[in-house]
Amino acid sequence: MAGAYLPIILLLAIAVCFGLGSLVFSSLIGQKKLSAVKLQPYECGCEPVGSAQERFSIKFYLIAMLFILFDIECVFLYPWAVLFKRLGVFGIMEMGAFMLILFVGYIYIWKKGALEWE
Repeated sequence: MAGAYLPIILLLAIAVCFGLGSLVFSSLIGQKKLSAVKLQPYECGCEPVGSAQERFSIKFYLIAMLFILFDIECVFLYPWAVLFKRLGVFGIMEMGAFMLILFVGYIYIWKKGALEWE
């Protein structure tokens, strides 16, 4: 039984060795001439504006978490759509309950003002 996992373990070992080897090899032969320009944060080719230590509003993180939450919930719709005909009425009721919970959550965060960006 353990022999069935041998190719996966071998591939994982090769990947780890390649990653660590690349890091060690580049640190040994790489140039180490640091300058003020090289130490600046990269801003997509634009001149950096402001400090890199600037704090973001908590609203930014709240919107990001809500986006991830509702985005992940949408991922659950795909398997349901694939098996739609096999699930029958039970599947429709389950998805209706799932969508109702999502809708109630959406209304709740809307009423709390979590989606208002000020």
